[in-house]
Amino acid sequence: MNRILKDLVKLLNLETIEDNLFRGESRDLGGKSVFGGQVIGQALVAATRTVGGEALPHSLHAYFLRPGDMNKPIVYEVDRVRDGRSFTTRRVQAIQSGQPILSMMTSFQRPETGLEHQSPMPAVTAPEQLKPLTALHSQWLDEVPDAPERVHIALTREVAIEFKPVTPYNPLKPQNLPPTQAIWFRAAGKLPDDPLLHHCVLAYATDFHLLSTAVRPHGKTWYSGDMAIASIDHAIWFHRPIRADEWLLYCMDSPTAQSARGLSRGLIYDRNGLLVASVIQENLMREVPPQD
Repeated sequence: MNRILKDLVKLLNLETIEDNLFRGESRDLGGKSVFGGQVIGQALVAATRTVGGEALPHSLHAYFLRPGDMNKPIVYEVDRVRDGRSFTTRRVQAIQSGQPILSMMTSFQRPETGLEHQSPMPAVTAPEQLKPLTALHSQWLDEVPDAPERVHIALTREVAIEFKPVTPYNPLKPQNLPPTQAIWFRAAGKLPDDPLLHHCVLAYATDFHLLSTAVRPHGKTWYSGDMAIASIDHAIWFHRPIRADEWLLYCMDSPTAQSARGLSRGLIYDRNGLLVASVIQENLMREVPPQD
């Protein structure tokens, strides 16, 4: 487990203030505000702290309301909406400076068997045959030596998740591409055998790369100076048992963009071809004058 993954596990171990109230810290991942995946992961941790028994999260729906300040703690307030025999529902508000920055509903289910079917996993190159994103970042920066300092910082920052793109391309040399992509990912080290922790780490990881799918057809990226890009909402459905420290394939597509908003979808498979989770996110993708 690398030191950044250890730090992520620490970040997900929220401080309990009192019943239904928890507090978490933030880390700078090179963006202008708190990384959305971090807030979702911590909000899911807060919700799980109020659910007993064997119930595991099966879905969450979150709205990003305001940018989070990386230098301030986040308070998570949990509303125990419903405790049923099969399903349990929680509402979580992430609060900074008295204002909500995220509002999330999440539902838990106790173990139950039933009918099953799934979409098959596409045939792609195995992760062992692909370059890690960290090596690609160095290559891309060499190809664009005059990239702004903020881009250097963002691309060289160590993260808690390993990524291996199936079909990599240099985002510093934008081109019009189909609104689809696939990437292998896993936690950068072995995690404890805690199913809830694996769900929360997966939730954290799903906010990487998904949004960029919607801007690919327009020759834009996170680093385009003439774009304001941000997550608006994020939804996850957990289908089957998850090991976030083993390779997972994230298959993404964007069926539409309009009104300065893009929609991206993702299916996450394990190495055995089982569909373990589905993700949908809408994002802001507004063209703005370039900043000096």
